[in-house]
Amino acid sequence: MGRKIVRRVPHRRRREGKTDYRLRLKLLKGGKPRFVARKSLNNMICQIIKHDPHGDKTIVSAEARELKKYGWAANCGNLPAAYLTGLLCALKAKGLNVKEALFDMGLYTSTKGSRLYSALKGALDGGLNIPFSEKNLPSSDRVSGKHIAEYAKQLKKSSPEEYKKRFSIYLKNKLNPEDIVKHFEEVKNNIISSFSEKKPAKKKTKGKPETKGKGTKKKK
Repeated sequence: MGRKIVRRVPHRRRREGKTDYRLRLKLLKGGKPRFVARKSLNNMICQIIKHDPHGDKTIVSAEARELKKYGWAANCGNLPAAYLTGLLCALKAKGLNVKEALFDMGLYTSTKGSRLYSALKGALDGGLNIPFSEKNLPSSDRVSGKHIAEYAKQLKKSSPEEYKKRFSIYLKNKLNPEDIVKHFEEVKNNIISSFSEKKPAKKKTKGKPETKGKGTKKKK
């Protein structure tokens, strides 16, 4: 008799290219929550996810579109927006006493200075303790959008029509792309200040004044 060949069918999420189970197992063995970063063309999503035998649980979630609440008027799919989303996620996590995590970038190719690493940098600055390699993080200039401002200045001079087309979202929201660095700092401060702890005012207690008089003698 011939040898029976058993064909093993990969898990559905593996077939669909959604999950790398070897990488997932490696992260789960770390025993810590995962800082999960996922991107789309015009958005960035950051989550703190904790493993549970019955299914993963999302502890905290933040996305770039939320930045509008803090005054963000630029594109939600660039490096500055990714950083601010990571920062926002970390500050939310801090409020729930989540202090450390492992970086989970899923099936994306690791690209130095990418939006995923910009989000990681934001999470680190937000106080999360995440193992990382410094060489992969984007520079502070790129995180703040300096490269966007410089490109906008050049394009405005060389091709005004293309400038209006490329930066239509900025201009629609009354933000000059040349001012994105300043705008980035303002929104960053808005996010941080919204999570800053406000110390309750000390209540003044009205106590009875102490009397230092001599005690009265008991009558015999």
